[in-house]
Amino acid sequence: MTEERVLALAGLFQACALAQQLANDGRCDEGAMEASVASVFRIDAPSVVAVYGDAANVRLGLRTLIAQLDETGRDMAVTRMTVTVMRLERSLAARPDLLEKLQQGIIAAQRQVEHFGQDSSQVNSRLAELYASTLSILNPRVMVSGNPQQLQLPSVVEKVRTNLLAAVRSAVLWRQLGGRQWQLLLYRRQCSMLARGLLTGSTLDRR
Repeated sequence: MTEERVLALAGLFQACALAQQLANDGRCDEGAMEASVASVFRIDAPSVVAVYGDAANVRLGLRTLIAQLDETGRDMAVTRMTVTVMRLERSLAARPDLLEKLQQGIIAAQRQVEHFGQDSSQVNSRLAELYASTLSILNPRVMVSGNPQQLQLPSVVEKVRTNLLAAVRSAVLWRQLGGRQWQLLLYRRQCSMLARGLLTGSTLDRR
């Protein structure tokens, strides 16, 4: 297990945790979501840290990952979502046509970012639509459960889908770095230690 792999994993857990926050409360950590959505557009980033802008930008993901590995404050809904996204990434890898459509859609959304800004409703709608027309048609489908009243609101559903798109982005990165699901069981302690080190480092950097 490497720090880069743990960062990508934290990115995945963060996006899933944000989707769950939205499903439960209709709102989420805006700063963390901004970093997660930004990672979707950083396709050719020079390093894993650069994908998220800074290790501090995935602190929510690192905390969620640590809770999952240590089984202290584990959220089973987030765990299930993360595992499903990992499997969804494998389905996507077998569909080069959808991968191409996804990449073209991200490039088109990037143009909207330049025009409206990344956190605009237009960009959010475009990314949510992109998720619905590509990843939603693959198996397994990511099932998000939460407050039914929140999940009936189109704006909340869009943000959930946008975060799921960011989750898949991190899952692709994790896989590219040699990440595999079984490593979470085999290297649980090492992964937790690396995540704690990254979390401590990012907290100190921010002071």
